[in-house]
Amino acid sequence: MTNANWILTKNRILHKARYLLEGIQAEQQDMLDLYKQHLPVEVLKTSPKISKGENYKGLPYLILDNPRCFDKEKILAVRTMFWWGNFFSVTLHLSGSYKKMFEEKIIASYKTLKENNFSLCNHNKEWEHHFEKNNYIPLGKLRKAEFENRVRKNSFVKLAKKMPLQNWTNAQSMLSGYFRQVIEILVA
Repeated sequence: MTNANWILTKNRILHKARYLLEGIQAEQQDMLDLYKQHLPVEVLKTSPKISKGENYKGLPYLILDNPRCFDKEKILAVRTMFWWGNFFSVTLHLSGSYKKMFEEKIIASYKTLKENNFSLCNHNKEWEHHFEKNNYIPLGKLRKAEFENRVRKNSFVKLAKKMPLQNWTNAQSMLSGYFRQVIEILVA
């Protein structure tokens, strides 16, 4: 508590992470413009948003939601997350009519998702983001029939890919690439 430099370093890192997410957001917008005719209009009406928090499992985080539609009855969001001390991630989150709309495309993309090291949420709570065994299972550990069954029976689908913080130098291109993979599944 007597070392102010520690908190100033934290603030600088969070500022750089926000700047990184803003750069990713600009690239995402370009991709969404290319595919806008294949995505629900109402999803694209909402502006992207970067949220900041200080306490996801005790640690600071930033989340870029783009596109984003959080409705009580349905969700379609792609979330790019920076979680202090842990990872970056890109998550496709679907529920309600959006889940139904894209379910077959997701199931058809099993092989691509598996080859690209995505994980499927196996938790019953939608708002957990960690990659522990009780929340995400790597698709490499699921056979296609099991993947299909889980996608169909669950009320929501979350597909995510994480990236180590040590890849900071290449984070923008890598995270934008993960985003492109997710969007291309939806528009296939």
